[in-house]
Amino acid sequence: MNQQQAQQTASFGAHEIMELHEVLCETINCINTFQLFQQHVTDPGLRQILDRQLDFLGNEYNNIVNTLHAQGRGQAVPYRAQKAGTPKYGLRQPAPEAPNASPQQLDDRDIAACMLSSAKCSATMRMHAALECADPTLRGIMLQAAQNSAEMAYETWNFMNQKGYYQVPTMMQQTTQTMINVYQPGNENNLMAGNVPQTGQTWNPLQ
Repeated sequence: MNQQQAQQTASFGAHEIMELHEVLCETINCINTFQLFQQHVTDPGLRQILDRQLDFLGNEYNNIVNTLHAQGRGQAVPYRAQKAGTPKYGLRQPAPEAPNASPQQLDDRDIAACMLSSAKCSATMRMHAALECADPTLRGIMLQAAQNSAEMAYETWNFMNQKGYYQVPTMMQQTTQTMINVYQPGNENNLMAGNVPQTGQTWNPLQ
């Protein structure tokens, strides 16, 4: 390496490269784990979700790698999740949970739970990477990748919810409504003028 090459500025920032390193390593681990799950899935619906997510993760990984090799020239690709069923709320005699005593006890619920956990972790990691990206193309790809992981998480969660594997506890309707009613729309004129509500008043900074 000559002196000119040694002094040449890198095309990407240090933070974005290190964050993408973490994202790509995590994606490889996810792909490898999903491949192991393929031989244990028995539910056709879960198998369909697993195969679709695994195929997309492989393509997404290659897209990120190719974008890095092409010095930031790439395109974000969205994940198309299957149509979700209506969420079921409330507890319906949930089954007791405990660690398996042996690998032979691994079932569809275990696999779906691991898929959900993986997607949630991926969404968080990818969003963090997006916030560290200076390159606009990489940033866009990471933002879309975070959204893709969120879609995968919800797709898996919905399957678990429909099967009763992931039940959603609720509060009493009066308690829920009381908490919702605490927050009221702020006066747009006051917010534009920078007037913050006094103690006891509520406001929504997004409006």
